[in-house]
Amino acid sequence: MNSGGKKRAWGPYIWLLPSILLIAIFVVFPIIIVFRLSFSEISKAGVIGGFIGFKNYSDAVKLPAFRQVMTNTFWWVVSVVGLSTLLGFIIALVLNRKFRGRKIARSILIFPWATSLVIQASVWNYIIKYEYGSLNNVLLNLGVIREAVNWRSSYQIEFIWECGVGIFVTIPFVAFCVLSGLQSIDESLYESATVDGAGFWSKLFYITVPLVRPALSVSTVLNIIYVFNSFPIIFTMTKGAPANKTDTMITYLYMLNFYDRRKGPANALSVIGFLILCLCAGIYMMTVMRKEDAS
Repeated sequence: MNSGGKKRAWGPYIWLLPSILLIAIFVVFPIIIVFRLSFSEISKAGVIGGFIGFKNYSDAVKLPAFRQVMTNTFWWVVSVVGLSTLLGFIIALVLNRKFRGRKIARSILIFPWATSLVIQASVWNYIIKYEYGSLNNVLLNLGVIREAVNWRSSYQIEFIWECGVGIFVTIPFVAFCVLSGLQSIDESLYESATVDGAGFWSKLFYITVPLVRPALSVSTVLNIIYVFNSFPIIFTMTKGAPANKTDTMITYLYMLNFYDRRKGPANALSVIGFLILCLCAGIYMMTVMRKEDAS
């Protein structure tokens, strides 16, 4: 191969080199460090000791709040990803239709996703306040209720509110991902189906869903990662109170690391969370790929 051919062969890799270096520095290297720390003895002052095997993992699993935190994390991810995907899909179907004010509706939809999560959580904290919350004020003025309602009467209800806020801010991302897939579908497919006598549900399940599945798969995988790692909503609204009852894994390991100074178990929890995400994303993508191959 001549020198010109060699340059053309190496050209793409040279262009990719900056991105590869950034990923190595800011993603791969920190992951390696966290794995190393999870197997090391770490003092409360942050001094790294020797190798201690799986002791940090054992200590993490034995923590009093571990089971509650894992349960919360499961329901947090399932409810937020599941309901935001369903509602986002429905909204995308609506926004894909032609109607007056569609551009304005699309612009309004993006606000919850574009706004800071800390601001969103703070606003919802104000809305559901017992003493002077806007929700109670509106309902009292409309005569729906006669006295103020405590919307945060238990930690279960607090957690439901957190999930609700998570769903609210995640819907726009799913809707726009699905909308991009819907706009790539050839209208002639629907016209042919209509001529053949297909109704709304037939066109939805046999044309829309199969052709939108790639966009929906990408949004679901990204959502699982984003929602699992979501920190601002829960920390702003409750900080995991009372007694870690509303914590998820991310907020709990933050408190464990920076408040309790138990850095070893915190790093072990980070690795556990990373492996869970890899497993979930792998299983989901394998399932989707099998369905696409079968079809």
